[in-house]
Amino acid sequence: MNESQDARRRELGLFLRTRRERIQPEEVGFAPGFRRRTPGLRREEVALLAGVGVTWYTWLEQGRDINVSAQVLEAIAGTLRLDRLESNHLYTLAGLRFGPAPGGVHAATAVSAEDARRGLAVPGDRDE
Repeated sequence: MNESQDARRRELGLFLRTRRERIQPEEVGFAPGFRRRTPGLRREEVALLAGVGVTWYTWLEQGRDINVSAQVLEAIAGTLRLDRLESNHLYTLAGLRFGPAPGGVHAATAVSAEDARRGLAVPGDRDE
């Protein structure tokens, strides 16, 4: 691994963290909570909404050397509400040549917090 790839991964992690921090939990349907130690969304919340594993997303944000697909980046971009320029920058930092599909809005991959909670509900866990 060379220094430029290491630097790019570190920049990717910083980029993801700053974009995560600008979204407030209540904007995506999560309770704001009283004991948040970080501004904006938690890594776990981004992973849940994007449909990726928490550990995997954490490693991505930490700049670890992991492989990422365009489909997963699209889901993360939608969750973080990235605009076209930010999405292209995300793809570049991740080492992919192509950005999101032209005219593609992240709606296809964006998941609301309520949808995510419903998907994780344990049978008998909710009042019916």
